[in-house]
Amino acid sequence: MWFTSERPMPIRALKDVRRHGRHLALDQPSTPLVYLLSGQARAATGTEAVAGLVGFLLDNRHVVDAFTVTEIRAVPS
Repeated sequence: MWFTSERPMPIRALKDVRRHGRHLALDQPSTPLVYLLSGQARAATGTEAVAGLVGFLLDNRHVVDAFTVTEIRAVPS
């Protein structure tokens, strides 16, 4: 899931995402304020998997207070 944020995320927040045990990765490409959140989730549908990633961002509003999802992809594994 690609998303943009109004403020830059602290480097520590980018590294701490890996500790959540959901096989999540939060990366920042070379473009400022654009981020890529990827992960693996058990879900019946792609919609449920995407909802899990968006839910992760909503649960962590102390890190990402405002964001706009720009692109979403879900693939079966």
